[in-house]
Amino acid sequence: MRRAAVAVAAGAMAVSLAACGSAKESGDKAESSGSASKGDNIKVGLLLPENKTARYEKFDKPLIEKKIKELTNNKAQFLYNNARQDASLQSQQVDTMITNKVDVLIVDAVDAKAIKNSVQKAVDQGIKVVAYDRLAEGPISAYTTFDNEEVGRTQANALLKALGSKATKSAKIVMVNGSVTDPNAAQFKKGAHSVLDGKVTVAKEYDTKEWSPDNANSEMEAAISAIGGKNIAGVYSANDGMAGGIITALAAAGLKVPVTGQDAELAAVQRILTGDQYMSVFKSYPTEASVAGEMAVKLAKGESLDSVAKDKVSSDSAKDVPSLLVPVVSLTKDNIKDTVIKEGFYTPAEICTAKYKAACDQIGLK
Repeated sequence: MRRAAVAVAAGAMAVSLAACGSAKESGDKAESSGSASKGDNIKVGLLLPENKTARYEKFDKPLIEKKIKELTNNKAQFLYNNARQDASLQSQQVDTMITNKVDVLIVDAVDAKAIKNSVQKAVDQGIKVVAYDRLAEGPISAYTTFDNEEVGRTQANALLKALGSKATKSAKIVMVNGSVTDPNAAQFKKGAHSVLDGKVTVAKEYDTKEWSPDNANSEMEAAISAIGGKNIAGVYSANDGMAGGIITALAAAGLKVPVTGQDAELAAVQRILTGDQYMSVFKSYPTEASVAGEMAVKLAKGESLDSVAKDKVSSDSAKDVPSLLVPVVSLTKDNIKDTVIKEGFYTPAEICTAKYKAACDQIGLK
């Protein structure tokens, strides 16, 4: 997986986003927080937002920790907490990281706006903050994520492809978006609408609290009742967890229509094999995690981010933040081998359990 991750990372670094400008052009240099004298003996904190989505514990946490250890000859101290979708708990966790005197803090915010005061508090104590995956408000020093509007466009284009000749203005679809507290969800939604609007009719649309599969299931049941099952051509689901809840509601109503997703969760890959879910968005977590780890170590050591932060991103409270946006791939039955298998997300044995063996055989996955 490491070789694949390095290869993907190299490709991601080469992506041209010249319109955003570059950290080098701005002449910005990382300010030293006094950690440079520590060398590799730095202390890094990581706060992740929730554990309902499989990726955070399975990929993000271990990959970030591994990168930090590699870059510091295994000398860095690594502290970790998961907020379990509780913004107040995450605020307390920031306080704990401050008490523990971390040199740099990587934060994937539960609520991007609510975290602002905590970010400021950390910065006031000389702690650099890297916003991870979601653009947290406050004086952050660096940011890495995927190209979120492109995620939405990728999902929407896949849905139109799945609909084929049925993709007309009279075709009714349901949109189940992510949480309003997650700024990424708004970007996914914007990207999807830029493709879908004018090509199909969005008959019902929901912003799902906490990215909850249970809430998505209830929303899909309501949409079926309101629109009529036979009138629904397809469903835009912003992620795989919600797609699972949506597909359960569709199946209960005797329906099977194209459903999108995101995150390449194992259950979603299996649903894609059987045709219950049309696609997911494959995101190279090794690349994103590697970038975050490198940003954190450089900031902790007082080094420039020029070599890693090729882009600039602004929030309501921070302008021209040194950033890197990682590209994404549409995951369908046709490229399972070239994505999740090739990059080591899952082994064929993990995917091709007894229930899915026949589907795996059909695409030669063994």
